Amino acid sequence: MLLILATLAAAPVLIGAAPMVAAADQRRSDQMSAFEARKTGRLLSVREIEARVRPTMGDAQYLGFDYDSGSAIYTLKYLRDGTVIWVDVDGRTGQIVGRTGR
Repeated sequence: MLLILATLAAAPVLIGAAPMVAAADQRRSDQMSAFEARKTGRLLSVREIEARVRPTMGDAQYLGFDYDSGSAIYTLKYLRDGTVIWVDVDGRTGQIVGRTGR
């Protein structure tokens, strides 16, 4: 009986953890995909992407990046005057394909 109660009490915690595990798995999958694409020359490195975008950002502070393996898009994040700016860059060509913020 105690085991059943303990299992029922833990169920919400375990169910709540499922999305976090899925997100971590997706990040690992994206990282492996980027690594393989970079190794085979199908994808520019994040350092190359940063070097291309940085001159266009003036005095904005660089905060970091995210990578989407499904679209091969790097999203670089900057901060200027309290406003966050996202710059989307095609990881295959290095071309800026989108930008939000100013």
